[in-house]
Amino acid sequence: MLRASLLWRGWLQHQAPSRRLLRWTRLQTVVLLLVCIAVALLSSIPWLLKPDLQPGSLAPFDAVAPKDALVKDSTALEQRRSSLVARSVVQVIDDDETLQLRQRLNQQLDQLQQVTDSGSAARIGPVNLSPQEQRWLKKRSEAEHLAWDNAVRRAADRMLSQGLVSSLATEELRRAAGIQMRDLPLEVDDPAARTLASKLLVSTLQGSSNLRTDPTLSKQLIEEQLTKQGIPTIEVRKGDLITRKGESISPQAYDVLDYFGKVRREPQPVIWLGRFIEALAGCGVMLLVMRRERPTLEVRHALLALGFLLLVQAAKLWFGANVIPLALLVPPTLVLTEGLGPGCGLAWLAIASLLWPEQVNGLGDGRLLMAASVAAAGALLAGRQRSRGQLLQMAVMLPLGAFLGQWLLLQLQPYTGWRPWVSVSGGLDELATEALVLGLLLMTALLLIPILEGSFGLLTRARMLELADQERPLLRRLSSEAPGTFEHTLMICGLAEEGARAIGADVDLIRTGSLYHDVGKLHAPDWFIENQKSGPNPHDELDDPFASAAVLQAHVDEGLKLARRHRLPRPVADFIPEHQGTLKMGYFLHKAREQNPAVDEERFRYNGPAPRSRETAVLMLADGCEAALRSLPPDTSERQAVETVRSIVEARLRDGQLRKSSLSRAEMELVVKAFVRVWRRMRHRRIPYPIPARQSFRG
Repeated sequence: MLRASLLWRGWLQHQAPSRRLLRWTRLQTVVLLLVCIAVALLSSIPWLLKPDLQPGSLAPFDAVAPKDALVKDSTALEQRRSSLVARSVVQVIDDDETLQLRQRLNQQLDQLQQVTDSGSAARIGPVNLSPQEQRWLKKRSEAEHLAWDNAVRRAADRMLSQGLVSSLATEELRRAAGIQMRDLPLEVDDPAARTLASKLLVSTLQGSSNLRTDPTLSKQLIEEQLTKQGIPTIEVRKGDLITRKGESISPQAYDVLDYFGKVRREPQPVIWLGRFIEALAGCGVMLLVMRRERPTLEVRHALLALGFLLLVQAAKLWFGANVIPLALLVPPTLVLTEGLGPGCGLAWLAIASLLWPEQVNGLGDGRLLMAASVAAAGALLAGRQRSRGQLLQMAVMLPLGAFLGQWLLLQLQPYTGWRPWVSVSGGLDELATEALVLGLLLMTALLLIPILEGSFGLLTRARMLELADQERPLLRRLSSEAPGTFEHTLMICGLAEEGARAIGADVDLIRTGSLYHDVGKLHAPDWFIENQKSGPNPHDELDDPFASAAVLQAHVDEGLKLARRHRLPRPVADFIPEHQGTLKMGYFLHKAREQNPAVDEERFRYNGPAPRSRETAVLMLADGCEAALRSLPPDTSERQAVETVRSIVEARLRDGQLRKSSLSRAEMELVVKAFVRVWRRMRHRRIPYPIPARQSFRG
């Protein structure tokens, strides 16, 4: 029993987050619980009035037909309806498009009159004019002009009233226009007038259409054709065995059971409650996994993940069985992976896939499996992308990969015998449409990521690299107003990067955070020794250790103000207070105790907090070791350098600064060796080159 208890505690410790959890207030927890309940309600609604039997489920009893009957075969009917969809499209006249074509014709008639009024046959007009047509235009009177224009408009109206197809061949359109212009008024009955009118009509209407699809009439046509072909039925005789207990219920058997009233559709609160609890537990598990993967998970991050889940459940209810799984699963997974990491993205994907309420029509469950596979591949790839350009390439490759994957499985289906799809359409139109929709949604998601970064505090890899650009206004100001601090920052950045790389921490995050950790010194750069020149030290002139300690603490407080003003993400801003933690200001504490030995040590400690992540802990160690390593004499051995760094790390450890960071002893030793490697590179010296004496030349 004791051994089992120890194993359980060990497992819990292993499953605990590697960093200190960011605490949520009671109000924030209540808000998240309410959103989880909303997700669970949307997910469980389809089961509130769900039939107690389903095709594919195991029959709970033996069923025998009580009488002869002809039962509608819903599966065959749906297949026949799907085959008629592509061939039963009803089109009607689009009034808006017709009006635009009439306006275009009027514009061309006006342009033709301008050519006539200019008297220049070389002027460019709406159509090319033959010599006979040019002569007719010159000699026609105003009355003939109006009569001819009206005749052309009436001919266009007759053609448009019959419906115009954009794919009609030019010769066919020219022949139709010629037929319409046979009966011209007597005053303009001229061969040149007739040919010119045909040219103008062809120029106006070619490649255009004034038809649109009417879904209601199309549906009526499909139902009429189904009625003519006859409804597919299943012939049942009295005493026929419909289902056997324990065997799978076929679609035809389900139709027969439903016909004889063996399928109940009454409210089933027990089933609904089970689905509700399942969905609510899924939301809770998702949040727990996300907090383990990202202990600094903020409430707005959790709300974003739950919001995506809520939208997916609503889309499933709205579109029903015709929903596209690729469009619902892949874009949110990609956004969450970019902002919160692959672990959070995959956790969301797992719950969103498991809460799928209905079977998907068309290609069946295979579409859901393919969508989950594509989304998982996207999450794993997105975690390695380091620029928005790479994400854009992935937004093109994922839809293409989904299209090719589904097409390949469809082609292999007759040979493998594996049938993950319920039915297969005759062409690739459906697969291509899904890939196109996915591509458009991924492009939209990439455009929305910068907005979500600011609204939900997401920190993407591309955002970190942008913030690490030394041409950013805040970093440029640091380099010009506090050059010593900026040089100190670059040195610490090199140490911290190597230390993070040695323990597998986030190198991009620690690089960005180290560049901004001392920006608060901009409020008074001359009060810090690295920026002081040959003048007197302001602290010596102040001669007040308490005021000097307040100046040091102010560089943390002012840094946080600058972080808020420049909208630095929270993980980056955390480096500003945590790199100092609650360390003692040793020099000024010593000065204060010279004046009053009973002075309280807490008044000479930074306000903290202590480092709460491995990255901020490594930066604190780099900040403490940088000056010590630079001050080592040139003949210092590597062993002595290791001992120097290790003593600083041990001092931080004894002071309790690393208790919340989750840095292990082994990781601390790796950081020590990484710092010494950087120091070894820093102290590398070049050999002196002999410089010959400058010769003098006589003029």
